[in-house]
Amino acid sequence: MTPPARLSSVGGMHRGPGEDMRYVGVLVMVLASGLALAQTAPRPPPAPVALSAEKASDVPDTQKLERSSKAIGSMREVLRDVLAKLEEARRAKDVVKLNCVNEKLTQIKGLLRISEQSDVSLQEAVSTRDPTSSAHEYTKVMIAQQKVAQLRTEVEKCIGQLAFQADENMAVEVEEPSNLPGGDPTQPAPVEGIVVRPPPASAVQ
Repeated sequence: MTPPARLSSVGGMHRGPGEDMRYVGVLVMVLASGLALAQTAPRPPPAPVALSAEKASDVPDTQKLERSSKAIGSMREVLRDVLAKLEEARRAKDVVKLNCVNEKLTQIKGLLRISEQSDVSLQEAVSTRDPTSSAHEYTKVMIAQQKVAQLRTEVEKCIGQLAFQADENMAVEVEEPSNLPGGDPTQPAPVEGIVVRPPPASAVQ
């Protein structure tokens, strides 16, 4: 004797065996499409890796030399840009901006000079196969590059300051319009041409 077909209950509705299989098939398709969308969704870009997370000893010597050269080129470009900002502040006779930019410029020059010396020492360390010295000089250049980039941002803030202080020796010329009336404005000119009429004669004798 064939047992009666089992009825499944989903959401309060009774389904037969055929309807149950169709329901399962639809559910599988929905889950599969959701999984495919999750796999094809774009992932956010990875966060930039900090310099401290990378050991200088793990960087090959060829890359040390290449990165050091690029870093020095980048710092020289920053130096040229800051010099232009300094000239801009000088032309505007803005003492506040001029002093602010000049302070950052002095630090950038010092960092660039140290980096150029470290780059020479790095080349010597690589040629003599001294990994300790090469890692040390490479690290100095990379740290200097980060500091120079920070100083460049500070220079932009200097130029964007709202404070303005003019040079004491700056002369300001004021052009007077030619159509202004002459004379002392505190002493008004007398009114001319006023006729004083006598009062009318009275009708009473």
